Amino acid sequence: MAKRHLLKELFQDPKGFIGSEVLVKGWIRSVRKSKAFCFIVLNDGTCQRNLQIIADQDLSNYGDVATMISGFSVAIKGQVVESGGKGQSIEMQAKEVEIIGKVDEQYPLQKKATSFEFLREHAHLRSRTQTFGAVARVSHALSFATHKFFHDKGLYFLRSPIVTAQDAEGAGEMFRVSTLSMENPPKSEGKVDYSQDYFGKETFLSVTGQLEAESYAMGLGGVYTFGPTFRSENSNTPRHLAEFWMVEPEIAFAHLEEVADLAEDYVKALIGYALDNCKDELEFLNFRPRVKGGKLGEAPNGKEGYLEILEHVRSSEFIRVTYTEAIEILGKADKKFEFPTNWGDELQTEHERYLTEIHFKSPVIVTDYPKDFKAFYMKQNPDGKTVRAMDLLVPGVGELIGGSEREANLEPLLAMMEEKGMDRGPLEWYLDLRKWGSCPHGGFGLGFERAVMYVTGMSNIRDAIPFPRTPKNAEF
Repeated sequence: MAKRHLLKELFQDPKGFIGSEVLVKGWIRSVRKSKAFCFIVLNDGTCQRNLQIIADQDLSNYGDVATMISGFSVAIKGQVVESGGKGQSIEMQAKEVEIIGKVDEQYPLQKKATSFEFLREHAHLRSRTQTFGAVARVSHALSFATHKFFHDKGLYFLRSPIVTAQDAEGAGEMFRVSTLSMENPPKSEGKVDYSQDYFGKETFLSVTGQLEAESYAMGLGGVYTFGPTFRSENSNTPRHLAEFWMVEPEIAFAHLEEVADLAEDYVKALIGYALDNCKDELEFLNFRPRVKGGKLGEAPNGKEGYLEILEHVRSSEFIRVTYTEAIEILGKADKKFEFPTNWGDELQTEHERYLTEIHFKSPVIVTDYPKDFKAFYMKQNPDGKTVRAMDLLVPGVGELIGGSEREANLEPLLAMMEEKGMDRGPLEWYLDLRKWGSCPHGGFGLGFERAVMYVTGMSNIRDAIPFPRTPKNAEF
């Protein structure tokens, strides 16, 4: 059987293939038909560009070819020729067309415009569209760039556990894991007896791999996790998922300044890799028609210049300010905010975007937040009010990364756990790290799908992950 040529290969060196006979396999995007010939638009998912193929009536099965519609899977052998068509350098003259898989008129992905909401209901098919094919390829590139970046920085990849017995964030928004009968669980003294459960204790899906990363950073110097996390926050906003992937590096002998440096370098590396390696996808996503009235193709792109924003972030020096300084700036702003800007209030997206887009016109790293709304493990400042936390903010979305220097001393850590009403028992092993060879250390977390959203310009996080899990939704 002849070798299959990927469209990605053809378009990487189009001139080199002119005159060659090739075999391509993929799915029909569209067909324009006449009695004498058909214009077939084919894509195999390996790149953003489509290949136009001319199939004429001399084909032995032209009658069958003329019945094809969008969605058919085919194998086509033919000769690559120079194209005179606008926006394409090559096309193919078909010599053989094999129909592999047919679709009927019930096929959901018709040529007409389709809303993103509709495609979420058919998530098993949406990778075949130009938009979601582009998002998937950019997501792959960002994943590869993540591993490359941390490898080059000397950090080791850690596979942190998905099942855990501790609430590492102290927020209580966790999914329980159990094999006990929901109708009649064993009980002791009126409470569910988890000692009879599979793991012999109450267990949950992990909300973070950070605590485990801290333990391995103490032995390897620096590690990073990249895996699924689960949070049962009942939120249906375009920025929240119940299941998402987190990137969490942790480095030993590091203070907050080094954590912030690593975060800045990582964001620039992610954006830079996508800009350098996903040009076709990003240009399509940047200039594609946006959804208006629930349909694609009815309005021009609402984010003109979005690629310029990404280029700006890649080339910028990130501004660094404390939370207190940020509150002072917001308090003096000639703008009315929906949410208050008093010291002690959490920064909201509108505040973060004001800082990055209007005041500084640059990415910003905000440090030293009030301890009251930050996690128990963050390093406490001498003022007794703030912790060595940081958020990395970017134009367009606001917060992209959150991190901190960790509390390396046992007594302040115990005091913070008591203040937040946390159970010490499941975290004894974590406390051991402060008793045996402790050192300054820190890290950050990046929600991978938020990074995909940011780089692609998608407006809903449900469109940045293949199969979204949200409240009342666990399809596919």
